[in-house]
Amino acid sequence: MSQNLIQPFEAAIAQFKNQILPKTLLLHPAIGYFCTYTPIEVLHAAGFTPIRITGGAGSVEKAYAHMPDFICPFMKRTLEKALNGEYEFLSGVVQGYSCDAACGAINIWREVIGGDIYHTLPMPYNSNPDAKTFYKSALKELIEKLSAHGGTFSETRLDQSLYLYTQIRHILLGLYERRRKQDHVLNAKQLLVIMEAEAITPPETYLEMLKTLKNNLQDASPLKNQGIPVMISGSLVEDAGILDMIEDAGGRIVANDLCNGYRQLLPPAADGNSPLDRIVNRYLQRMPCPARARAEDRMGLMLDLMTKSGAQGLILILQKFCTPHLSDYPSLARVLRENGFPVLLLEMDESWQPGGQAQTRLESFFEMIGN
Repeated sequence: MSQNLIQPFEAAIAQFKNQILPKTLLLHPAIGYFCTYTPIEVLHAAGFTPIRITGGAGSVEKAYAHMPDFICPFMKRTLEKALNGEYEFLSGVVQGYSCDAACGAINIWREVIGGDIYHTLPMPYNSNPDAKTFYKSALKELIEKLSAHGGTFSETRLDQSLYLYTQIRHILLGLYERRRKQDHVLNAKQLLVIMEAEAITPPETYLEMLKTLKNNLQDASPLKNQGIPVMISGSLVEDAGILDMIEDAGGRIVANDLCNGYRQLLPPAADGNSPLDRIVNRYLQRMPCPARARAEDRMGLMLDLMTKSGAQGLILILQKFCTPHLSDYPSLARVLRENGFPVLLLEMDESWQPGGQAQTRLESFFEMIGN
C-alpha cells in the first residue's frame, strides 16, 4: 500500500534521471543550487524553476581533473554528473554562501560547465538589524542579476512563491511529525524519496503531488516498526540504503538533522513587513548547519530535537571530507553522551556503500541501547 503512495515521486525521479524532464519544467528556465541556504523562493518568483543539484551514488573520474580528492563526495559527484551532460539544461547556478567546498565548486562550474547565470549569495552569520540590512541588499543584487537574464520578479510574485513553498514545507513537516508519533505509514526510505522528488520537481506540480499523498494517507494503516528510536544527523543523505540498514539493524528513525531533512524545512516560514523581509528572516533564522554556526550554538537545538522526538541515540552519517560536520563531531558527541545519548559515527564515500562492518556496528549500537 505505502509503496503505491509514493509511486508518483519515484516516477518524477526516474524521469529526471533519464532526462525526460517534466513539461512544466521545460516551460521555464531552470537554475541549479547546491545548498538549502539558497533562497529558492526568489528564483521561483523571478520566473525560474529551482533545481537542487544532487550527486548520488556512483564513481568519480572526470571530476578529478578539476578538483582534488579531499573534497566531499557530494561536490565531486555533482561535478561528475555535470561533466557527463546531466545538467546541461540548467541556465546556471545560484549558491547561498555555506561551506567552502560549495562556494569553490560554483567557480569550477562557471569555467568548465558554462551557463548564463552564476551567482554566490553572501550571507551574514547572525541575524541582528545590520545583518538583515546587508542580506536584504544582497538579495536585491541577486534579483537584479536574474532580471538582467530574463527574470520577471515582483513583490507580488514573491508573495505567491512564499505561500507555495510554505504549504510544501508544512505538509512535509506533517509527514515527519506522524513518523515521530508512530502514526506513520511511510518508512524512512520512502520519506527520503519524497524529499528527493522535491529537489527536482517544479513546486506547483510537487505541491499537488503532496496534497494527493496527504489525502491518501488519511485512511492508511500505520506501520508497526517497534525499533529503538534514533535521530540521524549529517549533511545530506543521497542513498536510502543506509536508512534501510539502520532500521533493519533494529532502529526506528524518528528525527533528523539533515540538509535534505529538517534543516531544509525549519522554519517553514517567517514574519516580516514585506515578502522580501520574510525571506530575510526565514533564511537568517533557519535551523543552522555546521557550516553556518558554531558547535556550541547548535547543541541546545540538537538536544531539544532529541528529547522531543523520543530518540534514544544519535547516528551521524558523515560524508568523507565534510569538514564542518567532522569539526563539530567531538563537541557534539561529548555533549550528547553527557546527557545520556549514545552516538555512532558512520563515514560514507561517493559509493554510499557502508559494507558489512557498518551493519555489525549498528547492531551492536542498538544492542547497547536496548540493554
